Amino acid sequence: MFINKTKDGRNNISGPQIAARRKERGLSQRALADQVQLLGLDIDKNAVQRIESGQRFVTDIELAAFAAYFQTTVDALLERADDPA
Repeated sequence: MFINKTKDGRNNISGPQIAARRKERGLSQRALADQVQLLGLDIDKNAVQRIESGQRFVTDIELAAFAAYFQTTVDALLERADDPA
């Protein structure tokens, strides 16, 4: 049976990358939500918090918006520190 969670129980693998990039830019979760809203993504601070903590799934549309904001690729946001492959 397939389970839609990481080994540590997270609902996404992009949250840590999103959090790290947000912190590199010195943004709060609210400020990040505000910035991606300017790109047309309807998201709030609570959703950003839940994505970063792994409590929430991330849609492909959201992932593309985060990648556009951070000027990176979706693949880069899907890289896992614990999985070099």
